Amino acid sequence: MVKRSRIVAFFLIVILIGSLAGATTKNILNHIRLGLDLQGGFEVLYKVEPAKKGQKITDKVVADTAEALDKRINVLGVSEPSIQIENGHRIRVQLAGVEDQNQAREMLSTQANLTFRDVNDHVMLDGSDLVSGGAKQSFSQDGKPNVVLKLKDRNKFKKVTQKIVSMAPNNQLVIWLDFEEGKDSFKKEIQKKHPKFISAPNVNEVLDTDQVTIEGNFTTKEAQNLASLLNAGALPVKLKEVYSTSVGAQFGEQALHDTVLAGIIGIAIVYLFMIFYYRLPGIIAVIALSIYIYLVLLIFDWMHAVLTLPGIAALILGVGMAVDANIISAERVKEEIRVGKSIRSAFQAGNKNSLLTIIDANITTLLAAAVLFFFGTSSVKGFATSLIVSIIVSFITAVWLSRVLLGLIVQSGLVKNRPGWFGVRKKDIHDIKENVDTLDLSTKFDRFDFVKHHRKFFAFSLILIIAGMIVLGIYRLNLGIDFTSGTRLEIMANQPLTEEKVANELKAVHLKADRILISGDKKNIGTARFKEALTKKEIAQVKEHFHKKFGNEPNVSSVSPIVGKELVKNAIYALIIASIGIVIYLAFRFEFYMGISSIAALLHDVFVIVSVFSLTRLEVDLTFVAAVLTIVGYSLNDTIVTFDRIRENLKKRRRIKSYEELADIVNRSLRQTLTRSVNTVLTVLITVVALLLFGSESIRNFSIALFIGLIFGTYSSLFIAAQLWLVMKKRELKKKGSLKTYKEKRKWSDEPQV
Repeated sequence: MVKRSRIVAFFLIVILIGSLAGATTKNILNHIRLGLDLQGGFEVLYKVEPAKKGQKITDKVVADTAEALDKRINVLGVSEPSIQIENGHRIRVQLAGVEDQNQAREMLSTQANLTFRDVNDHVMLDGSDLVSGGAKQSFSQDGKPNVVLKLKDRNKFKKVTQKIVSMAPNNQLVIWLDFEEGKDSFKKEIQKKHPKFISAPNVNEVLDTDQVTIEGNFTTKEAQNLASLLNAGALPVKLKEVYSTSVGAQFGEQALHDTVLAGIIGIAIVYLFMIFYYRLPGIIAVIALSIYIYLVLLIFDWMHAVLTLPGIAALILGVGMAVDANIISAERVKEEIRVGKSIRSAFQAGNKNSLLTIIDANITTLLAAAVLFFFGTSSVKGFATSLIVSIIVSFITAVWLSRVLLGLIVQSGLVKNRPGWFGVRKKDIHDIKENVDTLDLSTKFDRFDFVKHHRKFFAFSLILIIAGMIVLGIYRLNLGIDFTSGTRLEIMANQPLTEEKVANELKAVHLKADRILISGDKKNIGTARFKEALTKKEIAQVKEHFHKKFGNEPNVSSVSPIVGKELVKNAIYALIIASIGIVIYLAFRFEFYMGISSIAALLHDVFVIVSVFSLTRLEVDLTFVAAVLTIVGYSLNDTIVTFDRIRENLKKRRRIKSYEELADIVNRSLRQTLTRSVNTVLTVLITVVALLLFGSESIRNFSIALFIGLIFGTYSSLFIAAQLWLVMKKRELKKKGSLKTYKEKRKWSDEPQV
């Protein structure tokens, strides 16, 4: 009997959530903050240094500096800027969407310490004598822009003018901005040595006023900027740029368009695959995945998080990862149906038996993402944030929502005698009286002997490793400026570029690149590398020149040697800590040998990725590290699925007495999990290939690293990890004569079978 109330409840839930998503998605998207790599802007990391001898840089000094920077940003009118204090007395400033990047950069770091001096360089007045916020841009009687200042004490200014008048004929009041030490009293020499000189008017009478007018052949914009800087106040310290990156608005728009398009294509293909292969569970998975995407965006809005280009990539990858839980559960349900259970019983048993596998797979990926967040910077941290949110939300939607929705259909009785809705043919179903266990089911891969050829697989991997070592020894890695320091300039033109053309344009601004590459589908993107970090002035000139030449603001990233070394150190720490954490977790959940085998397979995968990048000369940057750590966490999924099944097969035997028994268990486990192992990787590969073919050029190398890692991660899960465990257990078997099973040794018989 079909219970229509269950079907009605199913459609009500879907319609309700769908209507809510449809009504609010546009508003959510409008509120989500886009990173500077998606809308243009710049990021700079300052090291706070003493402004004068003997000054101590304390936490309070750094905090005061950050507050002063915030005031200056308010002058720029940038919405939702990001100012973060970091370890080592550093301040990171991110300004997304700022229109005039050169102006913003100058205004942030310029001291704007105004002083009034006599011709002998004695300070008569300084910024502390000005009324806070009392500077404003005005015009002189002949219409020239000037700056009018309001003083705190008119009597003090009166005394200053008295002294200056008494110094005739040298009765000049010299006005400086960011005065640099020197003792020349001649105007021409002062202008030559100190470009911050503004003016030196003659004072012929005592002035009794609290207003001072500064005239210095300003443009209106220059006068406005000076007034704004004076109102923001002087910086209490010196700021040294140790890292900076800027993205032109056109680059950001193009990156956003390309990556979103890649996401739509990749997700659509994943949806079609799930519906075609898994039928009803696939349809439920598509509904749950759509809700997953909506919830991730909603959480980002609630968190006021900044969505970066790698963050969107993580969201797209998250769709491929989120479907893993649906695949694992669907495959389990299919097995239960094949042993003759009713649809309802198979649904309950399949979900119960797949839960621990899903938890294990998600925790390892979550662990790698957490390490990436802790050690990452900027956009990499944004990627890690997206990945963490994606993992948590995917677990909720796949484990809870999918089961609730599918449970309503199953409990309604609509699919009571329809195993085809779950992708199971009737001829493959055993009679329940046969008492067949899911572990005894035949598979399409029973003719394959994975263990028999394990030495060949080991030999192949050994050859890969030796070849990789030779390649690395000869070519080394093509390290990006993130790790070597220097400057990277990326130019976008409306017509094809050549290396010669880019070199000539650089020559026009007196620069010579160490290397120039041309890329892009239309060969309209030029990338120039400089071993030395360009100065702030050089960056401003480059941006202005190429904007005039090609109409697009170029991307410029600059990294100091200090930061480069730190990024290398953090990348190594991240990989080591993630590996140790995974070993500990797997050793606790399974056994020590399984943890060691898993990490050996992971290091194998990482080394292959590194070797391929060395051979192809692809650039290794921070997004490469993000890709490697993603693989470290994700490629364990297949290994965990296999080890779960090995553990389950071991439970059926009280004691293992021969190598042949162990080999049979490994072979059976690999055959039984091969379909779900391939399918879980396939869905992620689909999204990665979409990013590779249609995504932004900025994350092309990131996508390539993921692609290589996923391919070899599947290979190592099937042909390295399980076989390594078998070799180690074989040695233990020789020593002890027999092995206790998990059931006897750890008393896990009461746990759900996984």
